[in-house]
Amino acid sequence: MAGGFCYDMSTIFGVYEEKNVKRGILMSSNKAVRPFGLRDKLGYLFGDFGNDFTFILSSSFLMKFYTDVMAVDGYIIGIIMMVARIVDAFTDVAMGRICDRSKQTDKGKFKPWILRMCGPVAIASFLMYQSSLKNLPLTAKVIYIFITYILWGSVFYTSINIPYGSMASAISNDPGDRQSLSTFRTMGGMLAGAFVTAGIPLVAYDKINGVEVLNGSRFTLIAGICSLLAVVCYLLCYSLTTERVKSVASLEVQQNNNVLKMLRNAVKNRALISIICASIVMLLAQLTMQQMINYIFPDYYGNAKMQVVAMIPMGVGMLLAAAVAKPLVQKFGKAEVSVVCNLVAGIGNIVLFFVRPQNVFVYIAFMTVTWLGLGVFSTVCWALITDVIDYSEIKNGIREDGSVYALYSFARKLGQAASSGLAGALLSVIGYSTEAAQQGLGQTQAVKEGLFNIASLVPAAGLIALALILWFWYPLKKKVVDENVRILSEKHARENGGEKEAE
Repeated sequence: MAGGFCYDMSTIFGVYEEKNVKRGILMSSNKAVRPFGLRDKLGYLFGDFGNDFTFILSSSFLMKFYTDVMAVDGYIIGIIMMVARIVDAFTDVAMGRICDRSKQTDKGKFKPWILRMCGPVAIASFLMYQSSLKNLPLTAKVIYIFITYILWGSVFYTSINIPYGSMASAISNDPGDRQSLSTFRTMGGMLAGAFVTAGIPLVAYDKINGVEVLNGSRFTLIAGICSLLAVVCYLLCYSLTTERVKSVASLEVQQNNNVLKMLRNAVKNRALISIICASIVMLLAQLTMQQMINYIFPDYYGNAKMQVVAMIPMGVGMLLAAAVAKPLVQKFGKAEVSVVCNLVAGIGNIVLFFVRPQNVFVYIAFMTVTWLGLGVFSTVCWALITDVIDYSEIKNGIREDGSVYALYSFARKLGQAASSGLAGALLSVIGYSTEAAQQGLGQTQAVKEGLFNIASLVPAAGLIALALILWFWYPLKKKVVDENVRILSEKHARENGGEKEAE
């Protein structure tokens, strides 16, 4: 049924015809290709909408589900998540290489993977939230958690997220178009985030002895609904987007460009290494905030449903960031704007630590400033990696969209692991009680203060580190990016001309 649906939608919206080439990047074909437009942007938005129905569910609630429903200590969950990221070192790079070596089809090089893997990633996500297994022995629960988490994150999510991220540079080679895709991708994540982080607390908690307690069986049902919605969004992404930039390496180039050579090139690539480090600390800040929201509101402020209220100003902050990002970037540059915004957000979290507001609305106001600053970088980060892909092509003489994006994705997963591992360890350090959470007994005041410390200081450190990396280490400031675009435009024009003559 999924295949029939996609065929019908593709027939309606049109497809392009592949042109056989031996090398180079082409923006033309025997038939006219539909110009880049709103349909591509909406399709790419739905792709991240689909991603984040499982990713944000995991990054926001998985730790809470495992500690409060499955009764597994936070440090154990942190270890499992960090081990999974070691597995990702192999699966991400392998998937990137598979993408780069995939054959062009009438749908493109990357889109077919979205259709193939949307079902498996949704099923694997649902399997992680099985509250009916909460009474198993601890060892059995840990084994089950480890297997399902690896299947979801290291296998199936990787196999759909790497092609999806790589596809941005294949939809268009114009920097303005790519920034639009980055903006719409961020908007897709925001929509999913609003649904997951604001909608779920309305129905996922019960009050026991006046304390907010996560309802396990209800959360399992919620996870199933998120998985179904993810599949729908992936199918819309597949149907609405068009790959125009065709990157086909010659057989000789493919044979000479093995994994070891790719990794050696990556180590020497200052732009790639610095953006990897920037992404790690960014996710350390962002995901710690997302995880701690599920502890701050029910445990520190005693009202889980305030998460819904909090999403309104936070969402406004993210929308404002998306609106101002493109004009600011066009004038000042992606990296330059990101530095200023993240410094402001980091300093805001330091002020929050010292103020320690007892009024939940004051806390939400501080978080709005943080999300505004972080939102600007989130809006441009996907365009930053396309700049890195261009830089790598100039530096190494070969375009490796999938491989570069795979290394970037692996770095993001390191950030996820660092956040989960650190959050899990710190929960154990401050004495967070899973028994108290399950029975509605409430946490001690010392634990509550510890939760507040984690929620403010870890994001502050990550955001300030991000700003410093982008300013002092990351080399692709505005002037360099503009020059790289000019160099590649001339290079691709020559390659296109050579192919036409050969015909």
